[in-house]
Amino acid sequence: MFFLSDMLNRKLHLPKPSEALPGRAKTVPTASKHHVLKRPLKGPYPDGLETAMFGLGCFWGAERLFWQIEGVWVTAVGYAGGITPNPTYQETCTGLTGHAEVVLVVFDPKTISYAELLRVFWESHDPTQGMRQGNDVGTTYRSAIYTLGDAQFQAASASRAAYEASLRGAGHGRITTEIAPAPAFYFAEADHQQYLAKNPYGYCNLKGTGIACAMPAATA
Repeated sequence: MFFLSDMLNRKLHLPKPSEALPGRAKTVPTASKHHVLKRPLKGPYPDGLETAMFGLGCFWGAERLFWQIEGVWVTAVGYAGGITPNPTYQETCTGLTGHAEVVLVVFDPKTISYAELLRVFWESHDPTQGMRQGNDVGTTYRSAIYTLGDAQFQAASASRAAYEASLRGAGHGRITTEIAPAPAFYFAEADHQQYLAKNPYGYCNLKGTGIACAMPAATA
C-alpha cells in the first residue's frame, strides 16, 4: 500500500531537478512525415506559418482534434515543460521527467487564428483538474499552453481569464492550466505520432466541460 501511495504521489507532483531522470543527449527517433497530412513532421515549414503548443491530456486524441482543423498545416505529439532531456514515453509516464504530453500545431494564420485554436483547446478538455484529465492521472496529463511570443502569451492569458469566469458561473472550479513561454519540445516516438489514424479504435479520453468559450475581443 505504501509503495502504491508513493508512486501516485510522484505522479501528482512535479519532480525537483535532483529527482528527475537523466535522459540522454541523443534525440529519440520519430517519424519523418505526418501519417495523415503527408507533410514533414519536423519541417522545414513554409514561410508565413505559425506554431502553437497545447497540452490537454493524452496526446493521442488531442492531436487528432487539431489535425482535422482547416488551416492546420501539420501536427506532432511530444513532451514539453519538464526537466529530462530527450525523454521516452515510458520515462514520461513515471512522472519523473516533469514533462506534459503536448501537441505541436503548425498553422496558417490567414486561414485560422490563434484565438480560434485557443477556443478549441478550452472547449475540448476540462482545464480545472490539476494533474490529471479524467481517468488519466499524473503530471503528464496536466493542462498547459506553451506560447511562442508575447502576442500568444497575452492572448492565452486573456482567454484563460474569460473562460474561467464562464466556468465558475457554471459551478466549476478554478482553471489550473499552466501558461508559459514555450520550452524545448521533444518529438515523441513514431508509434505515438497520429496514433488514432493508425489505430482508429484506440484509446481517447478527450472530453470537454460542455461550457462554450467566448473569446475576449482582444484575442478574437
